[in-house]
Amino acid sequence: MSYSQQVFDNLSQRYSYQPEFLQAVQEVLTTLQPALDKNPAYEKNKILERIVEPERTFSFRVEWIDDKGQIQVNRGYRVQFNSAIGPYKGGLRFHPTVNEGVLKFLGFEQIFKNSLTGTPIGGAKGGSDFDPKGKSDNEVMRFCQAFMLQLHRYIGATIDVPAGDIGVGGREIGYLYGMYKRLTTKYEGILTGKPLNFGGSLARTEATGYGTVYFAQEMLKARGDSLEGKKCAVSGAGNVAIYCCEKLYQVGATPVTVSDSRGAIYDPNGIKVDVLKQVKEVERASLTRYAELVPTAKYVAVADYPAGLHYVWTVPCDAAFPCATQNEVNLEDAKTLLKNGCKCVAEGANMPSSIDAINAFLASGIAYGPAKAANAGGVATSQLEMEQNAGMTAWTFEEVDGKLFNIMKNIFLNADETAKEFGVPGNLVLGANIAGFRKVADAMIAQGVI
Repeated sequence: MSYSQQVFDNLSQRYSYQPEFLQAVQEVLTTLQPALDKNPAYEKNKILERIVEPERTFSFRVEWIDDKGQIQVNRGYRVQFNSAIGPYKGGLRFHPTVNEGVLKFLGFEQIFKNSLTGTPIGGAKGGSDFDPKGKSDNEVMRFCQAFMLQLHRYIGATIDVPAGDIGVGGREIGYLYGMYKRLTTKYEGILTGKPLNFGGSLARTEATGYGTVYFAQEMLKARGDSLEGKKCAVSGAGNVAIYCCEKLYQVGATPVTVSDSRGAIYDPNGIKVDVLKQVKEVERASLTRYAELVPTAKYVAVADYPAGLHYVWTVPCDAAFPCATQNEVNLEDAKTLLKNGCKCVAEGANMPSSIDAINAFLASGIAYGPAKAANAGGVATSQLEMEQNAGMTAWTFEEVDGKLFNIMKNIFLNADETAKEFGVPGNLVLGANIAGFRKVADAMIAQGVI
């Protein structure tokens, strides 16, 4: 039995109740064995056993009062997974599905994603099972203040710098930051994704969506192709999906779908980004509202999706951009995309494709950009925000966007060259995993057993 399989089997027995975490670990470990064989020091130093366990995990009770004066109780978490190459960095997710296993999967992915950016940041993730949907601004504020009352003990500008994720946007970051400042009296870059008027970075809002498109462009460029003139299926309707759509138009492509938890939109004339922003960023409404505002749009409720499929992946397209959440592309979705002529998949969400779907994409030979590489633009730009905060300066949109483009290009080149090094050209899953792993593993060895 291989070293990587042995570690995974032991982990599976220990954490059988955390399926998302085990899926993320399996996706990485199944590709690392060639690197482990090439450098026996990794096994000698028990790097896999160490890297799959968080350095520390905090869980806490969050008590807050709703608008009716009733006490509400939620659970909060922070998983500080690995700090070998820099302070912990990773978002906060507020969603009813949040639990320790979900955050461990996200934090584990973050280790390698952050390593790939080439910037000095470690991996972490946190959040709560609090649902901001349907809550008033005052309720969201009170929850964020109660959450930060607990979290502030474990973070710091050179310790752990959280950001946003699903359910945590500029509003939530503002409330969290205000409470941190009140508790500590420190005005420092402790959170990223802040509004521009108190330390936020231009282009941070756009970064994950833009970066995913930049990565797709690099994949296609290496094949003598581009996104220009391509019809694209996009899932999600949050920050990543919105700015993925915006950048697709800028490079000459046409996004024709978006989705949320209730249903999906298909517009053969192209998604109207200004309307999508109004519906999701201003009104915080369902996509049924988008259908009301755009006569050419077709709305399909989740209940009406084809059996076993996500509707957006049934729409014929040249390129697909999963930008919603984990496991939104199953094997049948992947087969449908391939059957309909999709030649490029770039993941804007975290682990949106099942392992079977990933294997189908790899076997087909299409351009496939795994999440930890393709969506790294968000955390990369968060690190650029940290740099600006540390220097008490602000860069222009063009400066940040230019740095983002170069980071995404270098991530592709690193993953592509690593795949070639190990004899599987075009396999960016193996290339990204090994490239991200080696940097962290080498740092762990250099720092000793601590």
